[in-house]
Amino acid sequence: MATETTFTRQAPYIEALGEQYGKDLTALTATKMPTQTYAPTVAGQDQAQKDAYTMATTQGQGIGAYQPYITQASAYTGPTGYQSFMSPYQQDVIDTTLTEFDKQAARGMQGISDLATRSGNLGGGREGVSRAEYQTQSDINRALLQSGLLQQGFGQAQKAAQQAYMNQMQMAGTIPQLQAADVTGLGQMGATQQAQAQAQLDATRETERLEAYEPYERLGYLGQGIASIASGAPGQYQSTVTPNPTPLQTALGTGSVLSGIYGNIMGPYRTQTG
Repeated sequence: MATETTFTRQAPYIEALGEQYGKDLTALTATKMPTQTYAPTVAGQDQAQKDAYTMATTQGQGIGAYQPYITQASAYTGPTGYQSFMSPYQQDVIDTTLTEFDKQAARGMQGISDLATRSGNLGGGREGVSRAEYQTQSDINRALLQSGLLQQGFGQAQKAAQQAYMNQMQMAGTIPQLQAADVTGLGQMGATQQAQAQAQLDATRETERLEAYEPYERLGYLGQGIASIASGAPGQYQSTVTPNPTPLQTALGTGSVLSGIYGNIMGPYRTQTG
């Protein structure tokens, strides 16, 4: 008995496209993709960022930048803090002032002698008492004048020391703020440059990735096109294959034919003899 096999095939041009697609896909995927080439990379720090870090972490620039001013301010405190602010001409002023005072005191003493001479008491007890009283008062006035000058110089030096102390403390707070502003500015500028460098790296990596994957995408578009064409193609056809009969099938077929002939011939005879 003959067996028929029916094949449903695409149109030849679609089969040709599919065969070529399979070859291209096999060839493309035979080589491993160098994914490390397209791995993300991070842009290094910009020089401005490095400078900002150095400034922020260097002793005396960022860390402890206030310390020299604190140290200097402490020198203006305590019992000797005023000394560096004493006028170098202080003693000259005192000496000149006291010398002039002594001259005036001597004139006063001479006036007592002149008065005693005119009154006829020169060298007497009354003159001696007047001279003693005058000298005592003069000495007191001289001491007061000298102490006043010293106190005035000390007060001025003390006030200057206090002002210097406040100035140093203000600098101790201001300098770190200014340096922090510099650090921030450098850091921001560096971050901007780093972001630009990162964008360039990302753009380059994306360009290389697109270039590497372009054959895959192109082949994918081809595969989608083939599938779309094949799904709606009207050119599908069927073919039926009838294989040649085997010797056994031929023998069986021949026997069947002969049997039929024999039956046709002997049938009427069997009827008559019966």
